[in-house]
Amino acid sequence: MRKTQIRNSLLLLLTAVIWGVAFVAQSVGMDYVGAFTFNCVRSIIGGLVLIPCIIFLKNLKSKESGEKMPLKESLHVTRVEVIGGICCGTALFAASNFQQFGISYTTVGKAGFITALYVVIVPILGLFFRKKVSFVVWISVVLSVIGLYLLCMTENSFALSFGDLLVLICAVLFSIHILVIDYFSPKGDGVVMSCIQFLVCGLLSGVMMLLFETPDLSSILAAKVPILYAGVMSCGVAYTLQIVGQKDMNPTVASLILCLESVVSALAGWLILHEALSARELAGCFLMFLAIVLAQLPVVQKE
Repeated sequence: MRKTQIRNSLLLLLTAVIWGVAFVAQSVGMDYVGAFTFNCVRSIIGGLVLIPCIIFLKNLKSKESGEKMPLKESLHVTRVEVIGGICCGTALFAASNFQQFGISYTTVGKAGFITALYVVIVPILGLFFRKKVSFVVWISVVLSVIGLYLLCMTENSFALSFGDLLVLICAVLFSIHILVIDYFSPKGDGVVMSCIQFLVCGLLSGVMMLLFETPDLSSILAAKVPILYAGVMSCGVAYTLQIVGQKDMNPTVASLILCLESVVSALAGWLILHEALSARELAGCFLMFLAIVLAQLPVVQKE
């Protein structure tokens, strides 16, 4: 079980890295298309990419058992996987679109800090589901919040604007998304549920796109590179790694690892966009990594 915990932690860390780099792609893509259009196309791409992956993984598993699986059987989906995918997809649709619109009305620094408040919200909500959180993990939560503040809050004052409120709602919704995954991931195939959640998110975003936006094919094609990265890597790969990695993981620890997305996005901005990191931001990165290490210690000791 100890090896499983380490493997799952690495999968979640890789998820955070992909999401952090996707911040660059997402900001560039928004120069061409609206929020609902961007989330619709990227989610549909993410769901479609996973279909051949599902067939391949199920056939690989059947070969290991010495049996050949028909195509129809490899595409079979259980009832709990459908329900889990729909629930995850609905939560993801709400969270990702609230975040996208919130960023339009507030600064990126504030949005990054407020979104990452799911680190605190997850254990609070988890208490209602009888999820135990150790004292060391709570210390890690405090350290991670301080680190995120140093990393993202570069302004001298903090005032809750309309955009801040939207992103705060997004943080609550992402917390619910993490807890929903925690509930359903042990009950079915994580890749299948991930595929369903993206198709659901894409469908819901598509409905809103047609109602409130005027999607243009030329604009979508102009944003093809960031959309493809967001769809294939951020959606198809990263969210699947999240579902697989969260299996048998404490949701609070999982959220702490995932919030490294903010650290990676700052590093990606430094490497790709040539944005300099100040001493304050570097201190925030250090505290975030310290929080992750501390959060892992009680997990390892208990096994």
